Amino acid sequence: MGILNVTPDSFSDGGALFSGSGLNFDALCHAAETMVLAGASFLDVGGESTRPGALAVSEQEEMDRVLGAITCIKNRFDVEVSLDTSTPKVMLAGAEAGVGMINDVRALGREGAVEAAAKTGLPICLMHMQGDPLTMQAGPQYRDVVSEVIEFLEQRAALCSDAGISRERLVFDPGFGFGKTPKHNFTLLSRLSEVAALGQPVLVGLSRKSMIASVLDRDTSQRLPASLALAVLAMTEGAHILRVHDVVETMDAVAMMTACAEASL
Repeated sequence: MGILNVTPDSFSDGGALFSGSGLNFDALCHAAETMVLAGASFLDVGGESTRPGALAVSEQEEMDRVLGAITCIKNRFDVEVSLDTSTPKVMLAGAEAGVGMINDVRALGREGAVEAAAKTGLPICLMHMQGDPLTMQAGPQYRDVVSEVIEFLEQRAALCSDAGISRERLVFDPGFGFGKTPKHNFTLLSRLSEVAALGQPVLVGLSRKSMIASVLDRDTSQRLPASLALAVLAMTEGAHILRVHDVVETMDAVAMMTACAEASL
């Protein structure tokens, strides 16, 4: 899953697809084409930054950011578009525009989101987050981060079932970096197989995350090798979808993992 943030303030690539007059569609198409040619199965489009400390944007501003990007991608490329949103009206508009999945970091926690997600009929990715983007890194604490993430995801899945969203439509994301210390993140990664054992496809977002900087003195532009290492580790622990900034390089790592797995059959 290639990341296309149509925001000016995302933690790693905020503003990369913007020019002085707004979204740069030439830059968007170039980035999308690079990811599709590299083998991305999804392009994840998000119009609201969820980096630590991020402020919410208005519903209309988010809508304006993502709908043009979705239309641009769907008109030019044969690829599924995942819509990274927590906003009910944006979910419904995205479904009308042809997205193939809703990716919600708030696990359908906003008012009306469960009902909107049910109406779309689309697969839904539910992510765990302690707190909200503005406050989530203010001293997060857990008794056992893995068991609490699992408990949360199962509770949200039950709520979805009550609203008519079948379990077959659900993807789980443990939420690396969302209300978690570096130790929490590495514990989650080392025990990711426990999340995978729940039976849902597991999506992970480890690309360029600050957990890397807790071990290595690297800014976001220097975190590719470490991101690839984390992606490979996640695959060995049962991850099904890798949400990444660097699709070309990650696909190389996936190809090596796949070749090794096939050779052992």
